[in-house]
Amino acid sequence: MRIVRLANFITESSGGLRTALRQLGAGYAAAGHEPVLVMPGRYDTDEQTGQGRVITLASPPVPGMGGYRVLVDRVRLARLLGELRPDRLEISDRTTLRWTGAWARRHGVPSMMVSHESLDGLLRLLPGGQLRRVADRLNRRTAAGHDQIVCTTSWAAAEFRRIGAGNLRQVPLGVDLDHFRPDRYDPRLRAGHAEPGELLLLHCGRLSPEKRPERSLAALAGLRDRGVPAVLVVVGDGPRRERLRASAARADLPVRFLRHVADRDLLARLLATADVVLAPGPVETFGLAALEALASGTPVVASAQSALPEVLGPAGLAAPGDGPGYADAVLELTGRPDPERRAAARRQAERFPWSAAVAGFLAAHDLPVPELPAELTATSGGR
Repeated sequence: MRIVRLANFITESSGGLRTALRQLGAGYAAAGHEPVLVMPGRYDTDEQTGQGRVITLASPPVPGMGGYRVLVDRVRLARLLGELRPDRLEISDRTTLRWTGAWARRHGVPSMMVSHESLDGLLRLLPGGQLRRVADRLNRRTAAGHDQIVCTTSWAAAEFRRIGAGNLRQVPLGVDLDHFRPDRYDPRLRAGHAEPGELLLLHCGRLSPEKRPERSLAALAGLRDRGVPAVLVVVGDGPRRERLRASAARADLPVRFLRHVADRDLLARLLATADVVLAPGPVETFGLAALEALASGTPVVASAQSALPEVLGPAGLAAPGDGPGYADAVLELTGRPDPERRAAARRQAERFPWSAAVAGFLAAHDLPVPELPAELTATSGGR
């Protein structure tokens, strides 16, 4: 079966959505299907990769969002879909690509919308607070316009359950358990970032408003105010980067900003070497970076407002508010014996192999699910 996948709001370098698309595509190919990914890019490209065929259409960047691009030419995209003749259509954008569900219905193609974001959560961040009626109205349109809605956690699915969506399926994503491992711990890397006796905190994620990266700086400040020696490494880029750098400098906080780490081996070593990973985003619907940390044997402190507590289980802690609660959670986690907390993190991650995610997505497409290897391999890097 030709599974055509559409996605928007992807950065050119990294991100959880890019990782999920790559791994799912590799899994579809391993299962004998023909995955085709269509996404925005700087230029038009068309190539065969480890996740199947990848087509990028030259698309404009979204102003003020630090590199996100969006497919805006509906005529061109509809023409391409007609040429591709999909057997299944999988859509990873509930806003600007929702119209493709109607295209699929007109052409007799089963469609599936993957909800990678919470409309409830995003609207909650706007001035005025909860806009539940607006979210419900838009979610009803989304559910009615597609044959299947897939959410990755119960937290993400709650807004669709509330409106009684009968075509909802919950399928968690996965983690590369072979690449992200506790034995990637690197004492030399640690010595380059932290002095002996210092806690090494790590923030991995896009530096944008909805991710609340300033909470990680507040956690570091809270620890140091209590006399706890701690340093923070920030991996990621985005529109808040310079503001965060200035805030850290004003407060004289020991923070190192690494931008995006393209070297996956280095990222795996960073995750395994840190004492705690911070994931403060309040609207995360799954949290792949946090799951990669767990696979690396590193516990995570996450926002209590997000779906992450559901993913972390006993291997992490949920923190309320904007700062002090994160410092409390870091201290509680690091107060546990190191072997115990690292083993618990790895055990939790092992519940989420990519093979299970691929099987769940294929079942949601109403396609046969063959036996898949426990670990699926996609090409490294951006593709």
